Amino acid sequence: MADWKIKRQILQAASFLLVLTGLLTAYIIYLSTWEADSLANNPLNMRGAAARADIRRGAILDAKGRVLAQNRADGSRSYPMGESMAAVTGYNGEKIGSAGVEGHANRELLGLSDDLSHLGPASQLFQSEQGNDVKLTIESDAQQAAFDGLDGRKGAVVVLDAETGAVLAMVSSPSYDPNDIEANWQALSKQADGALLNRAVQGMYPPGSTIKPMIADAALAESVTNEQEVFDCSGTLDVGAGETIRESHGEVHGKVNLRKALTESCNVTFGTLGMRLGDEKLKKSFERFGFDKGLGGEILMEGSHLPAFGKLGSGDLAQTGIGQSTLLVTPMHMALMAAAFANGGVIMKPYLVQQVITPGGTVIQDTRPTKWLTATTPTMAAKIDSFMEDVVTKGTGRAAQVSGVRVTGKTGTAENAAGEDHAWFIGSAELRNRRIVFAIIVENGGSGGTQAAPIARKVILSLQN
Repeated sequence: MADWKIKRQILQAASFLLVLTGLLTAYIIYLSTWEADSLANNPLNMRGAAARADIRRGAILDAKGRVLAQNRADGSRSYPMGESMAAVTGYNGEKIGSAGVEGHANRELLGLSDDLSHLGPASQLFQSEQGNDVKLTIESDAQQAAFDGLDGRKGAVVVLDAETGAVLAMVSSPSYDPNDIEANWQALSKQADGALLNRAVQGMYPPGSTIKPMIADAALAESVTNEQEVFDCSGTLDVGAGETIRESHGEVHGKVNLRKALTESCNVTFGTLGMRLGDEKLKKSFERFGFDKGLGGEILMEGSHLPAFGKLGSGDLAQTGIGQSTLLVTPMHMALMAAAFANGGVIMKPYLVQQVITPGGTVIQDTRPTKWLTATTPTMAAKIDSFMEDVVTKGTGRAAQVSGVRVTGKTGTAENAAGEDHAWFIGSAELRNRRIVFAIIVENGGSGGTQAAPIARKVILSLQN
């Protein structure tokens, strides 16, 4: 009887241990699969931090192989282009962490892969002492031209390849020098609207008249007007409730069709179209062009602030038609809108990292262009594109003209409740082997035609060869 009790106790203990072993095995499998990525990247993972400290960080290169960031002998980072490239490279510091490409491509620059990180301590047997190089789509000449064009003024410039989405330049001003950012961190981090804000993707602005190409597209697509209709601009538009919209500088455009209204940036015409479109059709247009969407991936773009569609009165509808009301957008998104008209209605997803290259020269990642969305039809895109060409050849965007290059554009002078008007210019240029698009804003700059359009010309010239 005693032997049977002992055997039963042993069996119970063995069963308990077997269940416990099974639970432990299941938990290990869970950690090594579902939780592996978060644990490998956790800042409290001291094993990973210790391993990374022994790795020489790879270089960041521009599209032509020019060094944008590299390690010094003491392991700190050097940034040859300094503040002009800071919006792209970001920074990497022992005490302040990383941002920009230094942050997004951190694992690639350290030569870490998901496969290795899942091996635990054994990963160090296979880990190289030299990280990978990261080659970007950025073209340094265009980046420098854009930075010089802003000339220290607050603002941003975004330049994209319309057919691929490759980011050719992304500038934010004021900027900081990533070479000595740790020494200046305390002062920089206290500036809410300062150099650490990447205005190209995080700055929120009323688009002003640069939204008018999209409103023209919507008005034609929704049949609230046609190319033959003539609008009579007296300089003032009555939007009801005792409110009016006026033309800039008291101008009177007289009788204009849609093409001429865009060329001359007629507020009366586009305020009228905003009211005709109404809430639902305006909302539909903004959604077609992705203003309700995020990008995801390596470019962290702030989401647009759209008007409260469904609750807008005639005054707000008219103001939305001219890019005002409560509408706020980023320069990156305005470049994407311009891309729709330059690329047959298709907007490609923007990207910065072109290749990841091992120390031995092997390309282990090569980004392929992907479509983000289809905003409009090829026929409509070509029509609006031709309207925008008139803006540069005959209208307010003449300062962007480049001899021998077809340039399109739309100027904007966006009202700013906090100060002087913002100066905008968006558009495209047909170069020898590609079509580029751009969005430029000069904060408190006033006229887009005189302040932002000349920067576009500088960028186009830098990319012409």
